[in-house]
Amino acid sequence: MLFNTFDEGIAPGGLRSKYEIKTLICYLYYSVKENMSRDLVIEAIREDELANFFEVSAAFDELVSDKSLVEADSVDGEQTYTLSENGRMIAMQLDSTVAYSVKDKALKCAIKLLADKKTARENYVDIEKTENGFNVKCTVSGGDVDMLSFTLYAPDIDQAEIIKKSFLSYPSTVYKSMLALMTKDRESVGEALEEVYGQID
Repeated sequence: MLFNTFDEGIAPGGLRSKYEIKTLICYLYYSVKENMSRDLVIEAIREDELANFFEVSAAFDELVSDKSLVEADSVDGEQTYTLSENGRMIAMQLDSTVAYSVKDKALKCAIKLLADKKTARENYVDIEKTENGFNVKCTVSGGDVDMLSFTLYAPDIDQAEIIKKSFLSYPSTVYKSMLALMTKDRESVGEALEEVYGQID
C-alpha cells in the first residue's frame, strides 16, 4: 500500500493512503443512507484519529470535484452531500481496502453525530449571560408544541456548557423525570434515572 498522506494525528491502524480515505468517506454515505455535511463526515473520521484532518478534508474535496459526491439539500445552514453512482462504486470497494475496525468506528461515530444533530434540532438550549452569571434555558420540543421548558442558573460559562451538553444527551429522560416528579410517579423516576446512571440499588 502506498502511503501518500501525513501521519500527524493518526492513531495506530489508521488510514495513511488517500485512496483509503476516499473509499471510507464513500462507505459512510453508502452505509448511513442519509445526506451528510462535509464537517460531519470529517468529524466522524477524526473522532478516533482514523486519518489526518487535512488529508480527510482534501479527500472530501476531491470527491466533490470528480462528482463522486454531489450537493443535496441544506440542513440548518449546512450544505449536505449524497453519493453519485461513481461514489457508490467506490464504497463497494471498501471491504478489500480498509480494515473492519476502521470502518466500524467511523460508521458508529457518523451515526452518533447524526443523532446528536437531530436531537439538537428538536430539543434546544439557549444560554443567556446575566449580571451574576448565565441563565440556561432548556426546551423539549414535541414538533408543533414545546412539551417542557425550564431555566437553570449557572455561575460561569463552563457550568452552563455542562448543563447544555447533559440536557442534549438525555432530553427525553429529562422530560420523563420531570413529568414523573410532578405526578409523584416514583417508579417512573427510578426508570428515568436508570437510563442515565444504570441500575440503581
